[in-house]
Amino acid sequence: MLFPRSKAILVLVFVSAAVAVAIGGPYIGASTESIAEAAKPNYKEFPHSAKAHQIECSSCHKFPSDNWNKVRTGTDAFPDATEYPRHESCLKCHMQQFFKGAKPNICSICHTNPSPRDATRHPFPNPREIFDASPKGKTATSDFVVGFPHDKHIDIVAGHTSKSRVFVNAAFTSVRKPFAEESCSVCHKTVLPQDKSDDEYITKPPATIGDGFWLKKGTFKSAPTGHTTCFTCHSADTGILPAPQTCAACHQLKPPQPAGDFDAKFAATLGVENKMMFDSWRRRSSAGTFRHEWFSHAELSCATCHNVLKMDTAKPETTKVGIASCATCHATPTSDDGGALNYEIDSRTKTPTFQCVKCHITFGKMAIPTSHTDAIKAAATVK
Repeated sequence: MLFPRSKAILVLVFVSAAVAVAIGGPYIGASTESIAEAAKPNYKEFPHSAKAHQIECSSCHKFPSDNWNKVRTGTDAFPDATEYPRHESCLKCHMQQFFKGAKPNICSICHTNPSPRDATRHPFPNPREIFDASPKGKTATSDFVVGFPHDKHIDIVAGHTSKSRVFVNAAFTSVRKPFAEESCSVCHKTVLPQDKSDDEYITKPPATIGDGFWLKKGTFKSAPTGHTTCFTCHSADTGILPAPQTCAACHQLKPPQPAGDFDAKFAATLGVENKMMFDSWRRRSSAGTFRHEWFSHAELSCATCHNVLKMDTAKPETTKVGIASCATCHATPTSDDGGALNYEIDSRTKTPTFQCVKCHITFGKMAIPTSHTDAIKAAATVK
């Protein structure tokens, strides 16, 4: 005979298993113990995507935080959200979890060593440069994407940059570069540039590297990772909307992201710790090996490859660089004409196990997209 509580547990287990089968979840063939375990909330994390957590940011976060002029000091300081919410924000729903055991799991979200005698906390994810250097920050991934529509900012950013003076027809005239150069460089800088160094690789490659890939300096461009650049314009002083405390105007829950041309295991062998660079690499949904500092690439304007006016950082489809941008230089009528794309497609045709490594890391193992073969056909028709 089953007691009411036993019946309830049994019903819960069967319902959980039925749902898992219906959605093709991980519970198929699992034991009842593992089903019950997997159904438990993980109180060591705070998923903003949980329905109960999708509330106004100000319900938990205070703007500005009390420590805004301590995490940044002097002229670098500005009002910002730079601290975890207070306990009151959590206790509204999680009173039971707060007092469960000597070291409640829920406390580890903010605290490094949960204990009544140790109030030490992880750095708050803002400012990023402090958080990324912490043990938690090195492996953390954000629940959000930041929406930055480039078309709304290009002219404004360009207007704040300095003009150059050139001598033309016996008169000094103000001249501006194309917007893609003048505006983009305000926010995007070359990461770990080679510049005049003789060492082109970020770290020394293995002696057996041959024609294989190893990360070179100047491959990536930086992007703002905090509010410093944004709040230059969006502040209480300027009154430009969205206001700094309107978090949801820019921060949106992260939807499913496209696969990137990135291999985490390989990246770990490089011996480099640069969170911002690796985050950028993970987002590369085109050519994982593309090097911005390479001389022929550096001579191009950003708009040669990027449709800058349509780029919105919250929409990966608008930031993807298509093969047409690469084909301008790397697709030729035949392989004998020097096209790297031609060579790799010809090599794959001859040897199905051939991996395309000129441009790709993980994508080079996949089937050749029709867009690539179409680019070769298009190059063959150019006279």
